[in-house]
This record gives sequence, C-alpha cells and structure tokens, in this order.
Amino acid sequence: MDLGASYFTVPDDDPDFAAVVDRWRTAGLARPWTDTFHVADGLEPKTGPVRWGAPGGLRSLVEDLAAPLDVRRGTVTSVDLGPEGPVVDGEAVRAVVLAVPDPQARRLLAEPLADLAARLDREFEPALALVASFAERSWDVDGVFADDPLSFVADDGRRRGDDAPVLVAHSTPELAREHLDDPDAAVPEMTAALRRLLDLPEPAATTVHRWSFARPTGDRPTPYLLDDRGIGACGDGWGPTPRVATAWRSGHALGAAMAERLV
Repeated sequence: MDLGASYFTVPDDDPDFAAVVDRWRTAGLARPWTDTFHVADGLEPKTGPVRWGAPGGLRSLVEDLAAPLDVRRGTVTSVDLGPEGPVVDGEAVRAVVLAVPDPQARRLLAEPLADLAARLDREFEPALALVASFAERSWDVDGVFADDPLSFVADDGRRRGDDAPVLVAHSTPELAREHLDDPDAAVPEMTAALRRLLDLPEPAATTVHRWSFARPTGDRPTPYLLDDRGIGACGDGWGPTPRVATAWRSGHALGAAMAERLV
C-alpha cells in the first residue's frame, strides 16, 4: 500500500521526467491510473491530469532509480564540517545530499553549519494515513477530495491494479497535529468519517501511519540547494509545487550540479 503520495502526474513541460516515466511504464513499474477523482460534496466527478500509480508502490520507483548505485544503508545522526569539507558521523566525505524535509535536515546539521540550517526554513504540515481493509468492494471511486477531518481518500486496489478492497485516507493537518503523539487515537474519528463519505460498512481491519512532515507549505521556486562546501538539499520542498515530479526534478538537477563539481 502507498501510505504517502498515492499517485504522480507528468507535467507537460518536463520531457526528462516523462522519459523516465515512459521507461517505468515499459518495465511495468508504473501505470496510468485515472484522470477522474470525486469531490466530497455529492461525490461529483472532477476530471484532471492523468494520475499514475505504481503497482509495487512509489518506493519501487526509487529502488529502480538506485539500482545502478552502490547503496549502503545506515543511520545518519550528524553532518558536521571538518578541515577539508563535510563530515558525516565522524567520517570525512566529498559531498552530502540532504534529501529529507527541511525540519529533519536541520536536526542533522552541527553548529558549524548553522548558516546552512538557516536556509532550510520551509515548514511542513503533518498528516495521518488511515488504511482501511474491507471484506469486499462496495464503492466505485478511484479517489475523493474529502472534507474535514479527511483530506483525500485513495482506492489503493485500483491504484495498484489488483482491485483489492483497501482504501487509504489522509487526514487534514489540523487533525494530525492533535494526534501526533498518539496516532491510534485518531482511528475512530477517521474511520467514521470514511464510512460516512462512501456509505461503507465497518472495515475488517484498520491501521494508521503518522507523517510528521507530510507536505511543504508556502512557496520556494529554487530547485535545490548546493553550497560551496559540497552540501546540498533537494526534494519536493524545492520547486514551485510539492509533487513527485518536483522531487525528481530537484534531485536530478542537484545530482548534475554536484557531479560536475566533483569530477
């Protein structure tokens, strides 16, 4: 199940991202899902751009991009500055990319990088993602722009293409803020709202996931950050709108700039 973004779109003015999506489609990693969602007030249909889904989840697309790389997983607790450049958990490195929301990136930066931390000033709204599984399908929508306390509901089965009777409902930021310390406490209210919205029976199972930094607020036209010490930042918080395409474009541009500097 996709607990974060349920879909992505392909902007008309981004042929590079379109080429990547075309490769994902050929490989069976992404598929056109729908161009029509519904609106909570009367469940009126609303047509828009084609939304793309990933049968294996959006994570599978990141894994595909990383396939040619030597990826070593671990936990990073500190990014500092040494005599010759950046230092990650005591180890000198040539460059650092902070591909996380600004509040998380700021936590990693040691005092010598306070000037860089000050530039990571975009705030993020929280969200809770409720997963509701049912014995069978009793609705006929791909997604719904919902009312408080929900913001959006996605048919996860149709997104994947297997028609599993599973819905993923995102909360409003206001509800999430009330329950960041105890997300499970929001499940009854979110479940009741979901049932009212789509006239559903009691779900067979529910679970909830907390996103403390789900969506950037405000505006930032800059596509990425790269300072003269070799430390960069990218993601959906860099660019005009917080989309998957924005995140890809940001990382792609930062990677090109950083590679040019390091070679």
